[in-house]
Parts: sequence; structure tokens; C-alpha cells
Amino acid sequence: MTSSENTPRVGLIGYGTAGRDVAEAILGGQAGNSRLAAVLVRDVARYADVALDDVVFTDSQAAFFACPLDVVVETAGHDAVIRYAETSLAHGCDFMVVSVGAFCDQALFDRVMASAERHGQRVLVPSAAIAGLDRIAAAAQGPLERVTLTTRKPVKAWRGTFAEEVVSLDAITQPTVIFEGNARESSRVFPESVNVSAALSLAGVGFEATQVRVLVDPTIDKNVHEVSAKGLFGEVRIEVRNTPSPSNPKTGYIVAMSVARALKNLSSPLVIS
Repeated sequence: MTSSENTPRVGLIGYGTAGRDVAEAILGGQAGNSRLAAVLVRDVARYADVALDDVVFTDSQAAFFACPLDVVVETAGHDAVIRYAETSLAHGCDFMVVSVGAFCDQALFDRVMASAERHGQRVLVPSAAIAGLDRIAAAAQGPLERVTLTTRKPVKAWRGTFAEEVVSLDAITQPTVIFEGNARESSRVFPESVNVSAALSLAGVGFEATQVRVLVDPTIDKNVHEVSAKGLFGEVRIEVRNTPSPSNPKTGYIVAMSVARALKNLSSPLVIS
């Protein structure tokens, strides 16, 4: 961290549902001493009504990285990780990735990790929609026999996704499995819904060994993720039920909360990990 007075300067990529929530969290003081310095979007003309005092709001990569930044937070999808992860690290910024599913591409992951090491920076993965990554990461220090993720989402969360090719979302009446396989396979089947499995894979036993089961569930109104693991440490089962954002049912409120906490940890004298 190079920012003076222990105040991390944050550059935010993306200003959709998650991006706006992250910006509001930073400006509202929920991210500790972090200061929002710049926001990078695809087309700044689409945000004519956005007014952020003392924040560079731009669609110019050059203008964005011309700002002194300590950490870049990505909330704009897999393409943004591909485009900006290595660039952020090369500019001396830590890179916090929400769309961690992009790292299912092993070649990309290897390049980003090499860049982080070369430039002395870090890639930061907040827990986002899942819980228990700290426990899984700790358990991975000893033999882990099994890590399984079961994800259930309501019908509205699957509109416009791979699920529509598997089941009739208008006719479904019971919880229905639409995928079973490992985390690497799931990234190829529905890349828009793999961030949770990717984060779990990186924390634990990797993409091939992490088993994933996905269901469309018309009986629920929240996104439900259940992690189970067994190993030398014992056994754990964790279930989280995330409230979807009203403006985007594919995104939960907890994503921005998790990013805010991760940013707060950069400058907090107390870090609970």
C-alpha cells in the first residue's frame, strides 16, 4: 500500500448494480478509510445523471490509470478481468476481482498471477456471495478429501442464461438439477454463474476437484449456496441465503458488503480472517 495516511485510493471498474453499491459503500464510510478516486465505465455518456464529487468518472483507460490508485476493484464481468487485471497490476495497484469466474481460464489465471508477482502486487478475492472461504482455505493446508458446492436460485435469476436451454422456466414447478460436474466444467456451461464456484476452487482444492451441483428452484426467492467439505480438519457444512438485488436478481446485496469489508481490512488495525 503506497497511499499516504493509510487511506487506500480505490479505482472502480464498472458501475452496474454491484458497482453502484460498492461506490455507495465507500462513500458512506462502510469501507473504512478507503477513498473512491476513479470509476471506469464503457460509455460515460450513459451516466450523465451520475454526480460523484472529487471522483474521476471516465470511459478512458488512460485517464483512469493516470489517477493515483492503490487498489482497483472490478465489478464489470469476466471481460473486464481479462482486459484490466494485468494492466492494474502493472500500474502498481492491487486488483480486487468480483468476477472471479474469469479465472476458470487457467492461462489467464497463470498470466495474472505471474504479473502480480512480477510487480509486487496482490490479487484480492472477496468472499462475495459465498461464506466460509476462510475455513476452506485454512483446511486446504492439510489434506482435503472433498469440497462440494450446491447452488439453488429462483426462476427469475435464471432468465437469459443457459438454464433456459435445459428447462422451461415458465413451466417448472419443482427444484430441478440443471448441472452436475466439476467447477471447471461449470465455467464452460454457464460462465455467468460461476463466480461462487471459482472462488471456492481457488480457496480449496482447485477447479477439477471441486464438485458443483446447480438447481433451478421455483420454491425459493433467494440465491442459496451450500458448501460442504471434509478433510483432516474435520467436516463443515455452510449454507447462505442471499437476498437478490431488486434491480438485478443475479446479484446479491452481499457482494458490495463483502467488497467493502475487504477494502476496510486494507487499512483497519483489526483484521478478522
